[in-house]
Amino acid sequence: MAKVVYSAAALEDLERLTEFLVDEFPERAPETIGLITGAVTMLEAHPLIGRPLSHGLRELVISRGRSGYVAMYSLEDNGEVALVLRIRHQRESGYF
Repeated sequence: MAKVVYSAAALEDLERLTEFLVDEFPERAPETIGLITGAVTMLEAHPLIGRPLSHGLRELVISRGRSGYVAMYSLEDNGEVALVLRIRHQRESGYF
């Protein structure tokens, strides 16, 4: 079982997404944030579930209606830690 750790940037992303959702879609904000954090928690039991990217990174696709979110992460300490590096909406361009 892997331990999920959020980087400072991923926590900032989650805060930014939460603020946007509360402002724009307050009725859906709690459910959507729960969906994101719940999907990331799945990495504890299934750390290889995300699709592989370059440089040893992986990307977890989190579906929400016709679009969704993606979380970029890496596996550290021989797969014992899933380090969540960034989280973004699928319609946002890039992670950086």
